[in-house]
Amino acid sequence: MVSTRAVPNLAFRRLRGQRSAGEFAAAVRRAAREIGEHVACDARYVGRVESGEIRCPNYAYERVFLHMFPGASLVDLGFSARESVRGRGAHTWATAPPPLPPMLHSDIDEESDVLRRVFMTSGTTTVAAASLGLGGPSAVTGPMAVPPQRRVGEAEVSAVEKAVRQIRLLDDRHGADGLYRRASQPLRAAYALLDAGTASRRSTADRLHSGAGELAISVGWLAHDSGRFDDARSHYAEALATARLAGDAALEAHAFCNASFLARDTGRAREAVRAAEAGQRAAGPLGSPRLLALLALREAGGRAWLGDRTGCERAIGRARTAFERGEGAADPEWMSFFREAELEMLEAQCWSALGDWPRAARHARRATRLQDPHFTRNLALYRAQLTGDLARAGTADEASTAGQQVLDLLDRVQSSRIRGMLASAVRVLRPRGGPEVAAFLERYEELPPVPVPVRVPSAG
Repeated sequence: MVSTRAVPNLAFRRLRGQRSAGEFAAAVRRAAREIGEHVACDARYVGRVESGEIRCPNYAYERVFLHMFPGASLVDLGFSARESVRGRGAHTWATAPPPLPPMLHSDIDEESDVLRRVFMTSGTTTVAAASLGLGGPSAVTGPMAVPPQRRVGEAEVSAVEKAVRQIRLLDDRHGADGLYRRASQPLRAAYALLDAGTASRRSTADRLHSGAGELAISVGWLAHDSGRFDDARSHYAEALATARLAGDAALEAHAFCNASFLARDTGRAREAVRAAEAGQRAAGPLGSPRLLALLALREAGGRAWLGDRTGCERAIGRARTAFERGEGAADPEWMSFFREAELEMLEAQCWSALGDWPRAARHARRATRLQDPHFTRNLALYRAQLTGDLARAGTADEASTAGQQVLDLLDRVQSSRIRGMLASAVRVLRPRGGPEVAAFLERYEELPPVPVPVRVPSAG
């Protein structure tokens, strides 16, 4: 048996100096905000570190501590090397893991790491796209089993990559509401493999980092689309951390892209612009004009919500110029959704945010006409956008017709985001009256309630 007796972290205690544990915790929280992190550091956490109870911080704390003490490593700060805590130790348990220290369950910032270690050592780690749980012909048949073993190889990495594709496929067809909770299982499995640090070769390790990060973004998107914004923010931050630690610029650009989208949807327009600009910097060397186009549109959306019409128009212009350069070999796989229809949709959202409803409706109408029917969720989304833009532009009958088309799809698409957009349009249409509006509203009232609170930015 390996001794579990804690060894005090004297190096970390020296770094605290004359400050109290509470004062030092406040400094940690300030440093976290400086780099866009959020950690719930308090005097108790500082005490746990100094006592040696926390042998290695999670990734969020690691970034904060290294920011506070530039040039230092975790070992310099008195921590154990991550691989000694998560990798080798995971392979010394022949049957079952040792019991977890109960105090770990009380610190929210350590909880995710605990869950991953439990998942890794609790028997067979099953990455099961079938467990995403929609059933029917569109569901994946058969689990992808990832047994615990000393080395992570092709089979395990391929399972993670396949889970990413299956989640995206099911989201395209059905929306996020029925998927989010179930998708957490393969995400935990992926990070359990990553934390074990036992990939058989460097190329495998790189693919595993990329796959785990993409899976975090996919699950984050499910949280985002189903109105669980805090969960989405956490998943996107985890993906960004994975990208930074692995030096993966493509994953970093993707994480910033989604973070910008989320910031715009939650009313943090300046953050949306900054994240989009950071994404463009990360994407610059990758050689994908389409990726730069999407990030420019994310920037345009943030600027629109700031009321910066000139900046928005410039960003849209850059996006269209980049988009017209066409597809390329360097375009990421996840960008399969970004076609002309999506470009029109994102531009429609910009004009909507700026209050130019007729112009927004023109672009939303183009988006619905161009959209591939295979992307059922996006077709419902585009029509919901069109419904709202037409309602605010004063064309209530046409808006009601578009709204009826959204309702036609809601038996197949479960998206709180789309339901929120439709509810916003209904609030505009309700005072208008007329037989078309009445028919739409009557059918709308028959919908079951949205299962989770959803906050959709007001369109005006």
